Parts: sequence; C-alpha cells; structure tokens
Amino acid sequence: MTTLRPVPDALRAGLEAVCGSVGTRASDRLAASHDASHYLLTPSVVVTPADVHELAAVLAVARADGTPVTFRSGGTSLSGQAGSDGVLVDTRRNFRSIEVLDDGARVRTGPGATVRAVNTRLARHGRKLGPDPASEIACTIGGVIANNSSGMACGIAANTYRTLESCVLVLPSGTVVDTSRADADDRLRAAEPEIHAGLLRLRDRIRSDERSVQTIRELFAIKNTMGYGLNSFLDHDRAVDVLEHLVIGSEGTLAFVAEATFRTVPVLAHVATALLVFEDLAGATSSLPTLVAAGFATIELLDATSLRVGQRDPSAPSSLRDLGVVDHAALLVEYQEQDADGLAVRLAQAPEVFGALPLAEDAEMSTDPAQRAQLWHIRKGLYTAVAGSRPSGTTALLEDIAVPVERLYATCSALIDLFDRYDYQDSVIFGHAKDGNVHFMINERFDLPERLERYEAFTEEMVALVLGQGGTLKAEHGTGRIMAPFVRRQYGDELHDVMWAIKRLVDPLGQLNPGVLLNDDPASHTQHLKTTPTVEAEVDRCVECGYCEPVCPSKDITTTPRERIVLRREIARARESGDDALVAQLEREYDHDAVQTCAVDGMCQTACPVLINTGDLVRRLRGEAVGAPAQAAWKVAAGRWGPVTLLGGAALSAAKVAPSALAAGATTVLRSVAGTDTVPAYSAELPSGGSRRRVITADAPTAVYFSSCTTTMFGPVGEDGVSESFLRLCERAGVTLRTPDDIPSLCCGTPWKSKGLSEGYAVMRERVAASLRRATDDGALPVVCDASSCTEGLEILLESAGSLGIRVIDAVAFVDEFVLPALPAATKTPSLTVHPTCSSTRLGMNPALMRVAAAAADDVVVPDDWGCCAFAGDRGMLHPELTASATSAEAAEVRRASSTDHASLNRTCELGMTRATGAPYRHVVQVLDEATRRS
Repeated sequence: MTTLRPVPDALRAGLEAVCGSVGTRASDRLAASHDASHYLLTPSVVVTPADVHELAAVLAVARADGTPVTFRSGGTSLSGQAGSDGVLVDTRRNFRSIEVLDDGARVRTGPGATVRAVNTRLARHGRKLGPDPASEIACTIGGVIANNSSGMACGIAANTYRTLESCVLVLPSGTVVDTSRADADDRLRAAEPEIHAGLLRLRDRIRSDERSVQTIRELFAIKNTMGYGLNSFLDHDRAVDVLEHLVIGSEGTLAFVAEATFRTVPVLAHVATALLVFEDLAGATSSLPTLVAAGFATIELLDATSLRVGQRDPSAPSSLRDLGVVDHAALLVEYQEQDADGLAVRLAQAPEVFGALPLAEDAEMSTDPAQRAQLWHIRKGLYTAVAGSRPSGTTALLEDIAVPVERLYATCSALIDLFDRYDYQDSVIFGHAKDGNVHFMINERFDLPERLERYEAFTEEMVALVLGQGGTLKAEHGTGRIMAPFVRRQYGDELHDVMWAIKRLVDPLGQLNPGVLLNDDPASHTQHLKTTPTVEAEVDRCVECGYCEPVCPSKDITTTPRERIVLRREIARARESGDDALVAQLEREYDHDAVQTCAVDGMCQTACPVLINTGDLVRRLRGEAVGAPAQAAWKVAAGRWGPVTLLGGAALSAAKVAPSALAAGATTVLRSVAGTDTVPAYSAELPSGGSRRRVITADAPTAVYFSSCTTTMFGPVGEDGVSESFLRLCERAGVTLRTPDDIPSLCCGTPWKSKGLSEGYAVMRERVAASLRRATDDGALPVVCDASSCTEGLEILLESAGSLGIRVIDAVAFVDEFVLPALPAATKTPSLTVHPTCSSTRLGMNPALMRVAAAAADDVVVPDDWGCCAFAGDRGMLHPELTASATSAEAAEVRRASSTDHASLNRTCELGMTRATGAPYRHVVQVLDEATRRS
C-alpha cells in the first residue's frame, strides 16, 4: 500500500526559497519513487536545482531540517541506490554539459549527461569513454561515477576508477572541491582540516595492516563494487586524491559530483565476431585462458538457459535457432582493432585458436555488421527477454558477481543448482567471462510471505557460495541496498570499520543516501521491496529500466514513458487499497502530465528493450476519455476531409493577414473559454494556409503519389511546397507518378489515431485502403508519401485494414532509390542543418535522408542533441511549451551551427523547428530541387 506522508511545511518553505523547482504533488513524488531496482521508497519532496549553487543550498536546508538527501540521475540503478524517503535531487535535467577537450583525448561533462550523449560527441574524434555499460543509452555520468561502472570490454583497466582524471565535488558541508587544481590538496586541508587529516590517518592504518592490504589487493584484482573503493588508500598518497577516488563507487553517500573530466580511449572500429558453442559450461570456461591469450576484446558467456531464451528471438541467427540445446554453453567473442591490418592479423590466427578448443560446432569469425548486430542483440537482450515475459505481478532482479576466472565454472554450476533447488525458472546466467563477472536474473513476488522467505534463503546461500569462491558480491551494479548488509562478511571487521569511519568523517550527520552501501541491519535488503500490481498489457511488461527517458520529448516538462507507466501502477495500487482521494488526485494530475502532453511519437519504443510504445497506451486512454459528440464530429470530418483541410488552411490564411497580436489574442480568449487542451494556439511564425492537393493521372506510372494533407492546411516556405519540388525532381529523373483520384479527401489517419478517435479512424481507414487498392492496381505499384509521419501513419493504417501487399515508401527514400541516380549534378548549398524526425527514425530511413541531404549540400549537419520536436501534428499548437522544452537543446546547437539552409522531412516538424530556432525549415526535397535547378 502506498502511503504519502505530508511534506513538512518548514522543509517545503525552505526548499522553495532556494530552489526554483520543488515537486511536492503526489505525481511528482510517486513517479520519482521508481527506478530499475526492486526497491520502492517514496520521497518526501523532489527538487531539481538549476546549478551547483542551488544544489548546495538544498543540502543546507535539508541538513538544518534533519532530512536525508539522495541524488538521482538516470534511474537505471539495479541495486536500490537511487531511491529515498527524504529529499530526492534530480541531477539529470540541468547538469548535461559536455565539452570535448584536446581533440577528444579528454572530455569534461556534467553528471546528467548520458554515456551515449558523451560518446556521440567523441565519435567524430575517434574516441569514447572507457566505461561501456550496457545501459549507456540512459545511464548518466553521475551514475557511472557513483557505481564505478565498467562494462563489456573495459574490464578494470579502463573503468571509471582508472579513467577519471578530475572532478568537482560538493561535500555534505557545502564545501566545493575541484580536484583538477594544482593546489587542490592544500585547499582541502584549509577548508576541511578534519577530513584531510582523517583520510591520511585511515591511509596509514590500512597500509600498516598486511592483512588489510592483501584483502584489498585480492578483491580489487577483479571487478568489485562492494563497499567503498579502499584501493584508493593504496594507490594514492594525497588526501584529495584519496577522496576523489573514494567518491568513485560511493553511490552518492559521500559527495555530489558536479563535474567530471575523463581520459578517453580510442574507438576500435575494425571488429570481427563469433559465437563459440560448447557441449557444456566446463568446456566453455576451460577455454577462457586460451581465448584471453589470443587477444579477444570481449568474451561473453551464455549458459544453456540463455541459449534457449535467445532461440526465441525472431532475429536469432539460424546457427543458434537450429541448435539442440541440452547442457550447452557459448562464448560470444570479438576482436576489436584500430585498423584493418591489425584485424587481418587476428583473423589469420583465429582458425588455429579455435582448433585448440573443445567446440561443439565449427566456428568462424565474421566481419558482417548485420551478423554482429544479431549476436549482440541476443546477448544484450537476455535480461529484457526474460524480464519482459515474466509472470504478471512479479519483479525482475538482475544480480552480478565476480570470481577469479579459474573458479567461474564451479560458481556457475553451483548457481544453476541453486536455481533448481529454489524453483527459479528461466534464470539465465550471462556476462563478462574474461573478467570472471557474470549476471544472473530471477523473477520474484514480494507480496507473498512464502516467496519472500524463499528469496531470503536463496540470497543467504548465494552469498556463501560467492564468498567461498573468493569472489565479490557486486562486480558492476554497486552495493546499493541489496548487498549493504553483507559488506562486513565480504571485507571482515577491520575494513568494514574503516568504511564506517570514512562515512562518518566525510558525512558526519549521515545525510547523504543513508541505508545505501553500508547498513548494519541484517534484514535491510528485504525492506522497501517493490510489488508490481497487474494493470494492462503495455504497463505490465515494463521493467522500469528507464532506457526510454532520454528520447522522450516531454522528459523535462511533465513525465517520461517510465513515469507514465509507474503512475498507472500507483493509481492501481491506490485503488486496491481503497484510497479514493489519492486515486482522484493522481488521475487529475495524470491527464495533463501523462496524456495531454505526450507526443505519442513512439520514440520510446526505439529505446525500450521490451518494445513498449507508450504512445499506444496514451492513445487508448485518450480514446476512453473522448465523448460521443467528439467521436461523432470527427467521424463526420473523416467523410468530408477535403473541405475540412481547406477550411483549416483558410483559417490560418485569415490569421496571417490579421494583426499578429489580434490573431494570438483571439486564440488566447478561446483557449481560456474552451480549455487549453482543445483549442490550438496561434503564433506569428505559423504560415498561411496551403492549396488543394492536385489530382494527377498517368497511364504507366512508377508509383502512386499520396501527398500529405498538411500541405493544404499549412502553406510552404517560399513559392512552392514539397509537392511541386518532388514532382519536378521525378520529372527530371524520368519517373512518372499518379495520385489516387480522390486524394484531396484522403488522410493517413494520424489525426484520429493520435486522439483515440476510433470511429472517424475506421471511416478514413476503409476509404484510404479502398482508394489505394484501386490506384496501385492491388499493390502492383508502391505508394509514395511526402511527410514522414504520414508515411508511418499510412503503413499502420494499411496494416490494420489488411492491405499488407501495398508498399509504402517515404518521398525521401523514394528520391534516394529512384531519383538521385538519374539527376544531373547539383549546385549545392554551402551548408544544411537537418532535423531527422521520430517517424524517419522508426522507419529506418535516416541513412536515406543523409544521402539526399548530401546531394543538396556541401556540408550536412545533424545536431548531436536532435530529438522529437513534439509538434506532433497539433500538439505543438495545443501545448507550445512542450515543443519549446523538447527542442531547447537542439535549437541552441542549430543556432551555433549557423547553416545556410535548414531542412526536415515532415511539414509540422518543420514548423516546430522554425518556431524553436527562428530559422525557416523546409522539406529536404525542396532543398534538393533548388540545388538541381541552379545547376
């Protein structure tokens, strides 16, 4: 049962006085209570400081109130580090700065930047971060440092501990420490004399104890994120350097990392991959010394259950699908080299290496990117393949351990026996075999006492097993709450006491993230456990990993896809407990935050490991809320779409000739009367209306042209719109087109589908499907559409209508395939900034977009921060603040680029980007048409 304690008035007032964003609503607190772990704590308040000064002030207010503070960024933590029942500080939204230094040899970044975003900036320099966690799409630099992240290839040589050069720390006292300064140690001594002296005393205490030194050396010779990084005391002499490296892996319990500078590593772009199949685990693990000696960059273990799960994947290679798995195991191996010659040498050695192994099947290295992608998709998808298909109501737990490599076989065999004895079915074992680091996953229900007892007994046996093998209970995911009670058993009394001494020295009030990393309560790992109510199909599959959040256009203004889902769970939980007041409050807040301000762009699905499109959930919820009058009105509109689009265009034209203040004021009055979610807001940069779509006939066309109705409602940039430019390009290339004979009255159906208007959508679906069957001669011709969202909408519409034989292709992809080869050389524009769209991304046509853009411009720029503009048909007019938030980072980058021209491939997205940047965006086909006309 969810219980929301009232926010203390003094705490609220104090935080509001120092921080511009303080969330105290039920939705704010409950949405932030969920992360990727199996723990659930509801914060008393959620704050989003604008900068380091506000963050330091938040710490001071919380300290005076005696309220604990937890820093949260990506929320991908699996061990319970990012949850709090005190003040939860969002350190992602306003701390995303990235500065590439020394031609990529170093990079300085804020804690809110994701690993992928940083690597995107570094890629053009042929560099990347050393840590390579599988969650790189969503995990942030703050979390990478807090957990001493490593990953698949970096081992312990290029992990966070080894590659962090310097950082700016904010201590619990408010003291700011910049470790990059030459006098940083002197400054620490002056500002925090007790911390400085205390660290030196602890350094000497450890170094004088041979047993402590030996234990530290042994545990940190393998991947180890249990407890504090005590190897800092052996590797560094100065107090400030010890402190800096203690913060790495400290899980937010010692300081806030406000900024970090990393030494980067080269991108090894020449790769070859193979899946080595063995009869059993013994054969796979006994082969590790040979494979390590052969120079493989990655050696990933998959046990028999992992192979069976992988076989269920439709994209699995035939070699895996056809394998009769009994006790088999496999190693996914990969060479990574800086140049082709280096890879050629490795490949020449591979047959001899493989010949010495007890393989169950012949193996061959492949340099084919598609085959590599298949194999890595299987490996990276194991967790989500099992978690996504888990029984409804269960919670997925992904654990990680490390043991000396020579003990990996015994450890994995014993783990499998434990799974069998405790009846944990489909529990996979996989991981980084080269490092002796494996992950395993179990599904559990924590709302049933007998299941909790089973989990407790299993954990006790697992801990004894790993420690008995000389291993560590946490290799990558951090100690968190789940292993905090076992730190003493891992290190012994002396070093456990040292860790507590570190905590009390740096954070004497115990303010930062209490209960995490160190906890003397032996049962603390079974407290605050997450239960998962059954809600609905889209919601029930979610594992709350947060991978969807960075690509969501509403992430900085209302809610993310994960938050939309967890709030549905919280509504269900409140309803089950009979808390009608909380249900009413959550549903009221949910309508605006989750339903009305969702762009339903589907970008979340491109990042979701279990392929949830939260837009589908929102569309269904919108449909349930639509009243009969609205359904009827839009059903009528579907039957008269031609006149409706002309009327919409005429309204924009009328507004365009009226004084801008008068037009904007009129819509403001209407919105105040009818509600902001129902009347679009007019703004001066919107164009006048367009013209009626042309009907074109042809006897032997190459394709059927389905021009978008947005060209009628929104006029073009310049004299001609995308339709005329597209037709001219096709004419120059000798490509003949025709349109449906009723094209002015047709639509892809997106306006109805996005609003949940099922009756009108059904009318338009049948009308379009019938028209296109006639126009394409029952699928003999492809259908070309000149707006990427409409292309995607048409695909969906025809699929739902059962017209699967009709190929739909976007105009940009059509130009790339059929037109570019026959066009004369163009006189290119000097530079072109391109905005890909959510639809072009989902359709997989961004490479075609880049080729068309390159044919039109000498220099093509795609902003690193590009994302869905959230204009979403009319959403940008209904909620202009949504588009402003979604485009802010990209717009700043566009302004810095100062390109000659700007383009996209969807009319409403062009409007959104024009509004955001002040630069006129048009369709990339228009830019190409202009370039070829100049030649």
